[in-house]
Amino acid sequence: MQTRIAPNPTHRGANPSYIDDGYVPYGRSQLFAYAYYRLSREEAQKSESTSISNQKKIVENYCKQHGITILKFFVDDGWSGGNFERPGFQEMMRALETGNANVVITKDLSRLGRDMRESSYYAEQFFPENQIRYIAIADGFDSETENVMAPFQFAMNEVYLRDGSRKIKEVLKMKRQRGEYCACPPYGYKKHPQNKDILVPDEETAPIVQRIFKSAAAGDSSVKIAMTLSAEGVIPPLKYRVMYRDTFTPEGAARASDIWNHTTVKRILKNRVYLGHTVLGKTKKVSVKSKKKVPVPEQDWIITEATHEALVDLSTFEKAQINMSKASKDYRQYEHVRKSIFGGIAYCSKCGHALCSSGTVHKGEREKYWFLSCNHTRKDLADPCTGVSIRYADICEIIRNDLNSLISLSDEEINTLVQSVIEAQNAKLNFTDKKVQLEKARNRLKVIDRMVSKMYMDNAEGKISDDRLNRVVADLEKEASTLETKIMELDVEDPVDEIQEKYERFFALANQYTYIDTLDRDTLITFVERIEVGEKILPEGFAKMPRKNAPYQQSLRIFYKFIGEIVSEPIREFDPSSTKPAEPELSEEFTM
Repeated sequence: MQTRIAPNPTHRGANPSYIDDGYVPYGRSQLFAYAYYRLSREEAQKSESTSISNQKKIVENYCKQHGITILKFFVDDGWSGGNFERPGFQEMMRALETGNANVVITKDLSRLGRDMRESSYYAEQFFPENQIRYIAIADGFDSETENVMAPFQFAMNEVYLRDGSRKIKEVLKMKRQRGEYCACPPYGYKKHPQNKDILVPDEETAPIVQRIFKSAAAGDSSVKIAMTLSAEGVIPPLKYRVMYRDTFTPEGAARASDIWNHTTVKRILKNRVYLGHTVLGKTKKVSVKSKKKVPVPEQDWIITEATHEALVDLSTFEKAQINMSKASKDYRQYEHVRKSIFGGIAYCSKCGHALCSSGTVHKGEREKYWFLSCNHTRKDLADPCTGVSIRYADICEIIRNDLNSLISLSDEEINTLVQSVIEAQNAKLNFTDKKVQLEKARNRLKVIDRMVSKMYMDNAEGKISDDRLNRVVADLEKEASTLETKIMELDVEDPVDEIQEKYERFFALANQYTYIDTLDRDTLITFVERIEVGEKILPEGFAKMPRKNAPYQQSLRIFYKFIGEIVSEPIREFDPSSTKPAEPELSEEFTM
C-alpha cells in the first residue's frame, strides 16, 4: 500500500479526530482509522442503542480517548449483517487499498457482520495480514491482542442472524397468507406510497404489460412481441429497475440488457399477478447464508385472489395462454421428428460432448432407424471427434432392463450389494490403517500440548531458561504443525454411513416402482445422473457392421443418482434382432 502525506490536514467541525481530505499526515506510528457503521432494518425498529448516530458517538469518543484519527466513515443503513456485498463495506475495502488508513474500527463485532465465518476471516485474518488493526469497541476486540472470547462472540452473532431470519420468515408467511405483497413489485406495478404491502399500477409500465397481453391474445408469439418492443426502444423490466426503481451493485446493473427477451415476455404472460391476485412463495433461499434461490412446487405457492387492481381481464389472460401454447411447436405430431429423452444426460466418452438424436433410412426400406450420435466430428473443428453412435432403441432397452433388475432386488440382495461396495471402498482407501495412524497422530498432538504447557510453567517457576524454552517450544511447534497436516490428510470420513445413506436414498426411489414397461424422460432423470457412450467393438475382421441387425458390443457407462456406477464391466452386449424397440414418451422440452 502506498501512503500519501499531507503536511497540513484540515479538520471537520468540532471533532479534532476527523480528517476530511483522506490524506495521511506525517508518520505511520500514528493511528488513522476508517470507521464503519451498519444498521439492519430489523434493528432500526427496536431501539436507539444500535442506531447509526449512536454508533458514531461511541466510535468518535473512543478515538478521542485513544489518539486515533478518523479519516473517513462508511455507512450501510438497512443492510443485513449476513451480506458482505454491502455497498458501504465494499467501498471501505476499496479505500483500504490506498494505504491511507491503518485501523478499521466499529462499535462492536456484529457491526462488521453476523456471519461467523466471514466476520472471523476479516477480523482475524484479512486485516492482520494486510497490517490493518481492527477494533470492535463494545466487545473489547483488538486484532493486536489475544482475543480468547472472539470465537464465542462470532458464534453468538450468527445465532442472532439465524434467529432473526427465522422470525422474518414467520412474519412474511403471515403477510403472504393475508395477501400482502411482501416482495419486489413485478413489472407493471409499484408499491402503494402509503402502504408498502399493496400493489398499484405503475403508470409508466402498466400500459406495456397490457399491450403484451393484448398482442398475445391476438395471436402474436412471444418472440414477435419481444422483437417489436426492442425495435421501439421500450425499456425491459430489469433495465427499468436499474434505471428508475431499485439499487443494484455495479455487477448486477451490468447484467441489465436493453433488448427484450422472449422468455421475459413469457414470464409476464404466465404471471397471475396481473389478474389482481397475489402469488408469493414461488422461490426460497437454500439457507440463511446463501443468496441462491430454488423454485418451490406450484402446489406450495401462496395465492390470494383479488388483492390489488388487475391489469388484464380473465378472458384476455386465458386467450394469451392458449395462443402461447399453440405457438410452442408440438413435435410429437410430426412423424419425421424424433425427440431424445437423453438431453443433458448422454455424452460421448471420447470427447465429452452431448449426444444428439439422429435418424437414417436403410436402402430399400421405409422404416427410419434412430440413433444417439456425437456431432462434434466436423473437420473444421480444432479437435474433431471420430464420433460414437448407438441405436436409440438399444440404449433404452439396456437402461430399462438394468433398472428393472435393481427394482426387483430383495432387501437381502440390496444389503449384500451395499456390503460389497463398502468392502471395496475400504480396500481402496486403506481405511483401517488410516484410522490407526490418525489416532496415533492425535494422541501425539495431545502429548505435545501438555509438554508445551509444562515447559511454560517450568519457565515461570525458574526451572528452565528462556533460551531453552524457546528452542524446545519451537521444535515442538514444528512437529505439531507436521502432525496437524498429517491429521488433515488422514481424517477421511468413514465411508460406511455415507455409502449406506446413498443406497437407501436410491432404493427409496426404486421402491416407488414395481416394473418399468417403457423408459420415459421422467423415469430416466429420476434414476440416472449421466451416461457415457463409447465406441462399438466390431466383429473381428470387419470394418463395419456385417448386417443391419447383427449383434454387437459397445462401451456403455451408466452413473445412477446417489450411487454412481454399479456395473464393473462397461462393455455391453447388444442384439437388436431380439429386442423390441422401446418407444420413450416425447416432450417438447427435450433437446434434439
